Amino acid sequence: MRLHREITLAFIAILVITGIYLGFASRPTLPESSGLIGHGIGIVGFLLMLATETLYSIRKRATRARWGRMQTWLQFHIFTGIVGPYLVLLHSAFAFRGLAGIVTLMMAVVVLSGFVGRYIYTAVPRTPEGAIVAYQELEQALADAERELQQLAPQEAPSMLQEFEKSPDGVGIVFGRTLLRWRANIAWRRRLRKADAKTREHMLQVDSLRKRRNDLLIQVRSNEVARRMLSVWHSVHVPIGISLFVAAFVHIVAALYYATLMR
Repeated sequence: MRLHREITLAFIAILVITGIYLGFASRPTLPESSGLIGHGIGIVGFLLMLATETLYSIRKRATRARWGRMQTWLQFHIFTGIVGPYLVLLHSAFAFRGLAGIVTLMMAVVVLSGFVGRYIYTAVPRTPEGAIVAYQELEQALADAERELQQLAPQEAPSMLQEFEKSPDGVGIVFGRTLLRWRANIAWRRRLRKADAKTREHMLQVDSLRKRRNDLLIQVRSNEVARRMLSVWHSVHVPIGISLFVAAFVHIVAALYYATLMR
């Protein structure tokens, strides 16, 4: 599966942060969560998680706003949703006890849920601005792509149009679409190897159109189910996220109380 830019940037940031963090580690121990470095990491991580939970939701509700595309805000939401929890994990110094352990567990659930939601989200066809494409527009685009394939490659079109003939519908195609594309590409490369030079050149010219047609077919077959799945996911993910922030806030208050007032 092709990694999206925000996920790639998040993992690059994690590698950089890990290198800096280990640079402050005193062998053989890691910086304590109650120390200056541990507290600083925890504060930054919590602020990033707070930004994850609030900024994208605010932008999504500001329908008349023009400050940034929804797609950009979603990418920022995913980036902070990965890097923030990792900073909080470093803050814990990998000691999972009491309320801090519960917060870490909930955080892991939210992050994993976020990855699942992102994958479902990409199954719902959208415009570059983030608006959902109407089903009728998808069907029309699919019909146009198939007609163009038949016109440009009449000899190869029948095999192209049968690539996903036995593919599952609904949930199966939402979660299995990457595998379907992979299998179709392997079969396509096999046909390329067996074709003569002239046919191979012709097939390569319509390869991008073949891929576009397959993507449109997947979107048509999974459109309604993907939308329902995204709605269910949202109704589960948001309450868990709110519970996480309540637990994190209680943990912060308790940590400040015992670190200052009880001394």
